[in-house]
Amino acid sequence: MSGTAISIIVLAAILVIWLLGKSIRTVRPTSRGLIERLGRYNRFANPGIIFLIPFIEHLVRVNITENMIDAGLQEIITSDSLNAQVDAQVYFKVRSDEEDVKASQYNVFNYMLQIVALARTTLRNIIGTMTLKDANSERGKINSALYNNLSTETKSWGLEIVRTELKEINPPADVQETMNKVVKASNEKIAAIDFATARETQADGERRAAIKVAEGQRQAAILQAEGQKQAKVLVADGEAQAIKLVNEAADLYFKGNAQLLRQLQAVETSLTNNSKIVVPTDSSLVNVIGGLAGIDTHPPAMK
Repeated sequence: MSGTAISIIVLAAILVIWLLGKSIRTVRPTSRGLIERLGRYNRFANPGIIFLIPFIEHLVRVNITENMIDAGLQEIITSDSLNAQVDAQVYFKVRSDEEDVKASQYNVFNYMLQIVALARTTLRNIIGTMTLKDANSERGKINSALYNNLSTETKSWGLEIVRTELKEINPPADVQETMNKVVKASNEKIAAIDFATARETQADGERRAAIKVAEGQRQAAILQAEGQKQAKVLVADGEAQAIKLVNEAADLYFKGNAQLLRQLQAVETSLTNNSKIVVPTDSSLVNVIGGLAGIDTHPPAMK
């Protein structure tokens, strides 16, 4: 075999290898592919190995993972005529179905650049109608409005707006200093109110405790006085019962000895009035007086 033939074979082999290299492509799971034939869309490419006709077909890879773009810091004039520096971030991704992947390439020239421009314009429209104070306090409202507007405007681009984040709102330096002083004064006021409330609560607790102590002392004094009163009543009742028992005993005793009592009264009356007492001849004076008194003057007989 001549050298010319060998050279032709080598060149043919190289050409075949080069053509295979041009015809074989791969699509990663993070992407989807659009195959164009002679400048026109031909078919959709899912992840895997793709075979192309060299010089006739062309593969366009489209990333479908979530992306983030920064809208960039810009100055916006608020409704109260203050210049605020505003920045925001937009998170989005291309939907993975064929129609949306095609829309991201054929319905918009460069969706990355156009999302930035659209986000900046939307922020100016939203914050321009708000005061600086409202813009700082209603970040959630701004995020929601920005998200809704971007979702509506990019619907035909095959994009999904995942979320939007208002990165910062910076007022002018002098305004920021004034706002810091206002916030500091407000915090000091709140702290003073909280301290006064705490002192008032403490004083109220001490007052309630003093009232409870006084009430306890009063109840103790009342109970002590009632105890003393009841003790006196019991003593008086005891004395009355004792007197009653003595009287009843005296009545019982004298009721059975009424004759003896009358004799003693007769003797007492006779002696007081110097009355004469006739003494029998066979009796002594002692026996007569004893008889009048009902007293037995005769000694008992000896056994």
